[in-house]
Amino acid sequence: MSSPIVLGIESSCDETGAGAGLVREGRLLGHAVASSMDEHARYGGVVPEIASRAHLHALRPVVRQALDEAGLALSDIGAVAVTTGPGLSGALQVGLAGAKGIAYALGVPLYGVHHLAGHVAADTLEHGPLPNPCMVLIVSGGHTSLLLVRDLARDPIVHLGDTLDDAAGECFDKVARVFGLPYPGGPAIDRTARSGDPRAVPFPRPLPGSYDFSFSGLKTAAARWAESHAGRELPVADGAASLQEAVADVLTRKAVAACTEHGVGTLVVVGGVAANSRVRSLAEERCRAAGIDLRVPPLKLCTDNGAMIAAVGDLLVRAGAEPAPLDVSIDPSAPLEYATLHPVAVGVVAA
Repeated sequence: MSSPIVLGIESSCDETGAGAGLVREGRLLGHAVASSMDEHARYGGVVPEIASRAHLHALRPVVRQALDEAGLALSDIGAVAVTTGPGLSGALQVGLAGAKGIAYALGVPLYGVHHLAGHVAADTLEHGPLPNPCMVLIVSGGHTSLLLVRDLARDPIVHLGDTLDDAAGECFDKVARVFGLPYPGGPAIDRTARSGDPRAVPFPRPLPGSYDFSFSGLKTAAARWAESHAGRELPVADGAASLQEAVADVLTRKAVAACTEHGVGTLVVVGGVAANSRVRSLAEERCRAAGIDLRVPPLKLCTDNGAMIAAVGDLLVRAGAEPAPLDVSIDPSAPLEYATLHPVAVGVVAA
């Protein structure tokens, strides 16, 4: 018998995504994303209240769009998966409320999913099941982690390294602002770097010899370099190229080293920063030299989207995982331990 169709809903931050349809070993049937990025760009960063309201307005249309793309009706959905953390509290609540409403109305199981596990599963929609084991490098605006992953639906996720302060994407956003580039900073840095010299500025490579990540010092070094040009024209392209090279060097060097040390033959790079052209090209170069298979999702699956949450839901359904309890809640700061995330809010008793 075929697996049920899983609807995935993602609303952890600035984008509302709905992916409908993962049937028979993770095949993506429908996919839609509504972004509120333009509204946030006016303020140079994500505004939680704007994000929540945008999710509220976009949720029903993106679900409908994903269903239409797949040629499905709402009644065809056999399970619902939703991001329950981490993320912005208000934004998560919107997604969870919508997912509960759909699941309860249809009488189908609901699964709470950890946002970062969704990024890991995104690659399966393009390249098939993850090798067991595999090394996963998650690089996004709020997270940079190096993980040893076995069975994503069943096994605990082993953290080899995590960000200690600024994540890679956060570093790009903050330095882009200093350089006078628009938000979001990652794509702006990438575009600007194309005409720059990546060797022009000797930016530091933080935490050599460790699998943890720290980009706060790199951010500060870039800001001080920009300040040193006060009264002169800032060579933004060289600064952007040098910053991008430093970030890509740190990320890929640590990831390949971890693969070698742990005897893992596949590296999976996911998250928004996985869309960065230099991160992708340097990862390809170093993995090829080390004899490591590299897997990176297509650009449309690197940023937040509902398809990746549906991918986790599909894995959980096929693994026989327990659905979420009726009172499942959100956890805005949930650590990544398992792909499932079924927190239950503790009630407050009035005096």
